[in-house]
Amino acid sequence: MNAGNLLQYVRRKAGLSQRELGRRAGVTQASIARIETGQTSPRFDTLDRLLSVCGFELEPIPKRGLGIDKTIMEELIRLTPSERAHEAAEEARALEKLPRLR
Repeated sequence: MNAGNLLQYVRRKAGLSQRELGRRAGVTQASIARIETGQTSPRFDTLDRLLSVCGFELEPIPKRGLGIDKTIMEELIRLTPSERAHEAAEEARALEKLPRLR
């Protein structure tokens, strides 16, 4: 999602027109229109202010796949399909030994 799509989404969720958002945030309606149509990219502080007026905030979150230990996946990829099937069967047997939750 780009800044324009994000801004348009939160603005509509807040029930604000471009003109009203601009008035509250101290930005012209034309600037908001240019951001929403992708004609310009806002500075971070401008986007943060616009989102804040709409009741949202920017929050850094990790990208999908980051922070995952890929060593196990790499080990499994090196196995043949039959070796992977054997490993899966062994894991299933181990899971069967765990106590069941009610």
